[in-house]
Amino acid sequence: MRRTAVVTGASSGIGEATARRLAAEGYDVVAGARRVERLEKLAAEVPGIRPAALDVTDQESVEALTASLERCDVLVNNAGGALGLEPVAQAHPEDWQRMYDVNVLGSLRMTRALTPKLIASGDGVLVMLTSTAALVSYEGGGGYCAAKHAQSAMTETLRLELVGEPVRIVEIAPGMVRTEGFAVTRFRGDEEAAAKVYAGVPDPLTAGDVADAIAWCVTRPAHVNIDRMVIRPRAQAAQHKVHRVGG
Repeated sequence: MRRTAVVTGASSGIGEATARRLAAEGYDVVAGARRVERLEKLAAEVPGIRPAALDVTDQESVEALTASLERCDVLVNNAGGALGLEPVAQAHPEDWQRMYDVNVLGSLRMTRALTPKLIASGDGVLVMLTSTAALVSYEGGGGYCAAKHAQSAMTETLRLELVGEPVRIVEIAPGMVRTEGFAVTRFRGDEEAAAKVYAGVPDPLTAGDVADAIAWCVTRPAHVNIDRMVIRPRAQAAQHKVHRVGG
């Protein structure tokens, strides 16, 4: 039987690229997201991808997806995102609540639901998409950094709690990735402000670059666990150190 991979947040960006890449690796991919029309278009383009309506903030939605699966060999907790860049002292609690619910509790809901199937597969892989924001904080990133730090802590805890079980726990922490929508969402729809994040940066990472890293980790031999992979563009040495060219 072909192995099954579940990818959350698969309607765009890193999630979509990961669904495409894992399908190319021979997995039956269950692509989950709220924007089902985009998933249906993706499934029509790529054999091996099945669209699935999924809202990781809704327990019933998570349970419905889980009930539809015969097996799960790989879970990629990719659904997430950032809202706002206000300093902590001026932050909007509702933004922090949303970031925590999607990034952290969304990953928790999916992990709780599918860990039994990952164990039952005999060689399960759980991939947590965090960020370099999970490792280093920065001004204006308080809420997103807090959520990603929590997600990273969950990943480390899972690795301790599941040791001895046939499940590998992988954390992928990307730096600057230019994807459809991430920065625009963070800047509340201001496309001009979002574009400035990447202005002059030669070759920021693409969604495909991150998907390539995920696929490499997932396809290692069963006894090889990639605990954490930090991936940045060559132009980014650290959160605050980015090489830019031009005016």
